[in-house]
Amino acid sequence: MSEPAAAERTAFDAASVSEMLRADPDAGIAEIRRAARRGDVGAQALLGQIYLEGRGVAVDEAEGFHWHAVAASAGDVESMNMVGRCHELGRGTPVDEALAAVWYRKAAANGLDWGIYNYANLLATGRGVARDRPQAFALYQRAAAMGHAKSMNLVGRHYDEGWDVERDPETAVDWYRRSAEGGDFRGQASYASVLVREGRLDEAERWLVRAIASGSRVFLEKLAGSLADSPHERLRALVPRIEARLRPARA
Repeated sequence: MSEPAAAERTAFDAASVSEMLRADPDAGIAEIRRAARRGDVGAQALLGQIYLEGRGVAVDEAEGFHWHAVAASAGDVESMNMVGRCHELGRGTPVDEALAAVWYRKAAANGLDWGIYNYANLLATGRGVARDRPQAFALYQRAAAMGHAKSMNLVGRHYDEGWDVERDPETAVDWYRRSAEGGDFRGQASYASVLVREGRLDEAERWLVRAIASGSRVFLEKLAGSLADSPHERLRALVPRIEARLRPARA
């Protein structure tokens, strides 16, 4: 017998949700909340993300966690991953890496690439679970085969560094390129580093510019340090671009 929540699931497409929140955030949230309370699993997951991101409302991580937990318990795979993320980062609930692993594993078992990647990260570092780097590598490979760009970069790193696999620079470069093309800023930086070694500075610069445009604060701070020490003036000239991206976050 199917769960009532699954039977009542309603599609909220991205365009209609964006328009609802733009035109009248209070009314839009109220409509989504009504659907969530009726047992609409899609609305529950959406409401959870709205509160985590602060889309049309003030950020409320406890409320976001609550609705993702409701949706995850009803079988929503992406919410399973988000419940794991909340437990890992302490968003709306105390940090609990063991519980994060439980929920990531559930998302992974249901075939979600982000769940596979996140569970692999815990296995690789031994957080919340016993460390198992070979299993982590196998999971990164699985997610990469599904098109997950961040996993592609990590598969590349394994072949580049010889982590739990025979070192294979050519295979590493191929995975870095695929990760870069897939939009991962770390993959773009990894691929750029290969291009720099090959003397292909024009291409390397283009990929670095893309990485700078989407990179996280921690990544950008590290990249700025690396580029500041580059022997290539044109790459050192990218540091002010990074500083400009970081400046608003410091204000």
